[in-house]
Amino acid sequence: MQRNTKYALFTGLGFLIGTVGVKAVTSETARKGYVHAMAQGIKAKAGYEDIVEQAKAEYDDMKAEASFIALKDDEKPSEEASKE
Repeated sequence: MQRNTKYALFTGLGFLIGTVGVKAVTSETARKGYVHAMAQGIKAKAGYEDIVEQAKAEYDDMKAEASFIALKDDEKPSEEASKE
């Protein structure tokens, strides 16, 4: 096959695939699929945010408890000194 014929064939094939691809991407069925995929993404994001919120709350609880223990431990030596 000659070079020019090959290029013309590839150009025509590319145009045909592009036209069919645009029609497929913009079809109602494809649009419904995109909407469902986006909905699943939103659900996943919400689930992730819930997990992160729970982890932050757990961290804050542990930090508060550790601060309480640290303050309690700091008070013990002064209490022992006042008893003596």
